[in-house]
Amino acid sequence: MTTRAARALSRPFRLGRLTVPNRITMSPMTRSHSPGGIPGEDVAAYYARRAAAGVGLIITEGTYVGHPSAGEDAAVPRFHGEEQLAGWSRVADAVHAAGGRIVPQLWHIGMVREPGKPPFESALPMGPSGLTLAGTDGGGHAMTRTDIDQVIGAFAQAAADAERIGFDGVEIHGAHGYLIDQFLWPFTNRRTDRYGGDPVARTRFATEIVEAVRQKVSWDFPVIFRFSQWKGYNFDARLADTPDELEAVLTPIADAGVSAFHASTRRFWEPAFEGSDLSLAAWAKKLTGKAAITVGSVGLNGDLTADSAEPAGLERLVEGLERDDFDLVAVGRALLADPGWARKVLDGRADGFVPFTKEAEKTLY
Repeated sequence: MTTRAARALSRPFRLGRLTVPNRITMSPMTRSHSPGGIPGEDVAAYYARRAAAGVGLIITEGTYVGHPSAGEDAAVPRFHGEEQLAGWSRVADAVHAAGGRIVPQLWHIGMVREPGKPPFESALPMGPSGLTLAGTDGGGHAMTRTDIDQVIGAFAQAAADAERIGFDGVEIHGAHGYLIDQFLWPFTNRRTDRYGGDPVARTRFATEIVEAVRQKVSWDFPVIFRFSQWKGYNFDARLADTPDELEAVLTPIADAGVSAFHASTRRFWEPAFEGSDLSLAAWAKKLTGKAAITVGSVGLNGDLTADSAEPAGLERLVEGLERDDFDLVAVGRALLADPGWARKVLDGRADGFVPFTKEAEKTLY
């Protein structure tokens, strides 16, 4: 049985040189299942299983770029080092063999890092002004120009390595209060140099990362930029209160060479601003002309703060696709609970969806 959702989601989409076979994307979700930062056979099987079940594009869990302060968990995969990259190459091969496409999410957590944590215990947290998301001293420091140059170089090298070992693009993590977002957000960016001040100046760090990545990869290699209004532990935070303010943030990043914006929200259908029913992804597409990925409680009736969620209809999602509000749809928890979710949607078998619970999330990999 072909359903309206199946028809809308089964259409291919072109992103740079990449043709995604359908509109379903797997959202990046941190797992801490890679001891030593090395993704193993279980990681390859985890992603390949979803690709084989119809997910068109997989965005991996966040992977630490090659900078000592990028992360704080030895079991989160890294996107630098010979063994780590060899592991990721096997992951990409497995996904491709299953018929999918895959991009790594490149990540630096900035001042979210706690001092003394692995994988590099001596590395101090760093951010634009040395402030945590709560506005307090986090035991780190404000980044120097040398720090900034080193982190930009780490993102660019990771992107180059991704193309070299066979990935289909990259996603730059600029959301949720991590390092890049700390520069974008005035609450954590109090700098008075060229990397702080007005909204455009606060985008400079992000734009220089995108520019450096573009210099290291092929001109048509897809580069996705993930952004959000909300931050970790602060769901009410906002980068922009109006479409004009959002345009000031996104336009320089788009002009630097982004292929698509991944607009992270808790509920994809909610309007981003008063006076319009457009979602954050729809505004990103309208303001920049770039492709947009929507995300947030797709296929579920509870947002990411819920302990459990039941399957929900896809009517609002389909309406957004048919209006061309966004181009791709990122699915997270529904794909954790049910690796076959995409195939069921594409085959019109929505009645077979599996509910999501926080307890189930720990085992369904």
